[in-house]
Amino acid sequence: MQMLHRVRDTATRVTARLGRPVLLMEVCGTHTTVFSRTGLRGLLADLVELRSGPGCPVCVTSATDIEAMMALARLPGVILASFGDMVRVPGATGSLESARARGADVRIVYSPADALDLARANPGREIVFAGVGFETTAPMVAAVIMQARSQRLNNFSVYSLHKLVPPVMRALLESRDVPVDGFILPGHVCTVTGSRAFDFIGAEYGIPAVVTGFTLVDVLDALETLLNQVLINSASVTNSYRWVVRDAGNPRALEIMKNCFYPDEVSWRGLGNIPASGLAIREDLTNWDAGRKFAVEVPPVEEPPGCRCGDLLRGKITPPECKLFNRKCSPAHPVGPCMVSTEGACAAYRVSDTSQPGR
Repeated sequence: MQMLHRVRDTATRVTARLGRPVLLMEVCGTHTTVFSRTGLRGLLADLVELRSGPGCPVCVTSATDIEAMMALARLPGVILASFGDMVRVPGATGSLESARARGADVRIVYSPADALDLARANPGREIVFAGVGFETTAPMVAAVIMQARSQRLNNFSVYSLHKLVPPVMRALLESRDVPVDGFILPGHVCTVTGSRAFDFIGAEYGIPAVVTGFTLVDVLDALETLLNQVLINSASVTNSYRWVVRDAGNPRALEIMKNCFYPDEVSWRGLGNIPASGLAIREDLTNWDAGRKFAVEVPPVEEPPGCRCGDLLRGKITPPECKLFNRKCSPAHPVGPCMVSTEGACAAYRVSDTSQPGR
């Protein structure tokens, strides 16, 4: 409680100086969930406006990419392996879950290694792993691709939809859509990238940021650190998660990513195409690149009518500002991915917001 009182006291002084509530953005779906489950969002609502950014990998996957995964799943002889959240994300013609109901062989796995096991167990089938995630999961996928090559498992491939957080942060800042006063950076991602990967936020854009963990104490400490910086008009990137995150990141993880992937322009839901913000599989690993191996093409897909996931991922709105939230869009019948993923802001808001219809 003492930490909370300090945060509120500092936020009161910042609000008085700014003449408005301070606006902070978290860029990690787990932090979004922490703010909801602990009640911090409501406890600070009069002083601190918390917005969610593009921190949920399932949510930022474009509708067109979802359709491409469904097209892969429908190919004869293909088993498409995916993490559980992605299976329920709706596309233009349904979801991977509905494709499975119509006969596609879609399997839920808990790690990329599980997908590789499927390839070993099904030598007569093509196993395609849906590689969705940020820098956190990319090294594991890279390791599995390298393992498939060394073991000559040519019936295994990855449809790489991995994305990089620093480039999207730069794109977000360049857009100037939302006047963010400070950022709470993703602790999981920073274990790989290191905190230095985000130094440009303070150095080039004059906005403070903090790397932190996921306990209540961690996020309160992050809030206090950010608010103190805003109060004195400072703009540095602080690593408050030093027992896990090193300034230079994880060299081994970065090396294996470099050996397997290269940065490429990819599409982000709500943010469009961003240069060098995705991870494409290197050409010498073409045999394990599902995108090249199967060359599935789908036309561009528009966002579902009324869905404002794109605005939410840019921090322009909060979930209750979407007219579909908890009305036409619910966990049982999601319209957009932000209601599906456990790291999605809409799903997280349902935990703390009991005033909306459908509760």
